Amino acid sequence: MVTHSEKTTALRIGYARVSTYEQSLDSQIDSLKQAGCQRIYCDRISGSKADRHELNRLKESLRSGDTLIVWRLDRLGRSLRDLIGWVEWLDQTGVTLHSLNEQIDTAHHTGKLVFHLFAALAEFERDLIRERTLAGLAAARARGRQGGRKAKLIASDIRQLKAMHKDHSISIGEICKRLSISKTTLYRYLRKP
Repeated sequence: MVTHSEKTTALRIGYARVSTYEQSLDSQIDSLKQAGCQRIYCDRISGSKADRHELNRLKESLRSGDTLIVWRLDRLGRSLRDLIGWVEWLDQTGVTLHSLNEQIDTAHHTGKLVFHLFAALAEFERDLIRERTLAGLAAARARGRQGGRKAKLIASDIRQLKAMHKDHSISIGEICKRLSISKTTLYRYLRKP
């Protein structure tokens, strides 16, 4: 049975991750233990995977007042946007984040400031990419180029596709195989006049 004092005790909870089973979690776990973690959750999975079993369990266990400790920020988030989402969620939940290698601790104002700067830089980068993309498309249009992918089929292929489609003895799969296209592409060409 959990007593009232155990319910309100803030925990230091660690999270460690390596990308493959060949890699060792030992150095991360040792660092997290030295940082005073009472619980440590570990995943052996690529950081690019959104669904990480132990990270999901960790998220469910966090309570207001707890501190989430990671060896390095990239162990927690797949991207800067993902990290910012984590920090926002942790802040709303009342949990602080402490990264040992980067020495960032959101329990302090400077740690929060660093993350706000990260968020602003990420938004700035997205805006720059959007502006460059729009400028590139405008320049291409000015030169007479159209955006998008090149057509998979030329006019004679499209006529052949439509003729085969009318011949009910040829299956959709066979038409796709002959023309090296997907079913989606086939139906897109059939809809075109």
